[in-house]
Amino acid sequence: MKIAVYCSAKDAIPEEYLALGDALGTWIGENGHTLVYGGATGGLMSRTSNATKAAGGQVVGVIPRRIIACGRKANNCDDLIEVANMSERKQRMRDEADVIICLPGSYGTLDEMMDATSAAIVGEHRKPTIVLNYKGFYEPLKQQIELMRSLHFIPEQESYKPLFVDTIEELINTINH
Repeated sequence: MKIAVYCSAKDAIPEEYLALGDALGTWIGENGHTLVYGGATGGLMSRTSNATKAAGGQVVGVIPRRIIACGRKANNCDDLIEVANMSERKQRMRDEADVIICLPGSYGTLDEMMDATSAAIVGEHRKPTIVLNYKGFYEPLKQQIELMRSLHFIPEQESYKPLFVDTIEELINTINH
């Protein structure tokens, strides 16, 4: 299975968040799966890809040329796909993946999560999007979604929505089922 992971590329985040990348990457590698990620260095991106490789998994990076020009290209990818820009990166990662995982992150992670969700809503894919709400990280987003639903911006019966889970174990169990 090819698992796209959207997550933070920042190093200066708490170690317990970085450890999520270790746990997920180790599970991906040990179970013979392939990681599809942003192909850059730093933070959860490095930790997830390094753990996947260390556990014997394959790593596919999808990286915009601008990030390469900044000197942030990862050197641990079995396949590194260069793309023109972030929009192309999001599309290519969705195309490559069987499932989409969102770990904690910032603007880029939110952008990727919403892009995957809106693309599914209009029928571009039916791949599950699973969001790790570790220690309530995404609670404000869940509240915003509920507000949009209560005001009928989102229908009560959604055709597609991301699934929020609270622990890495729950994330792995959800992928397995």
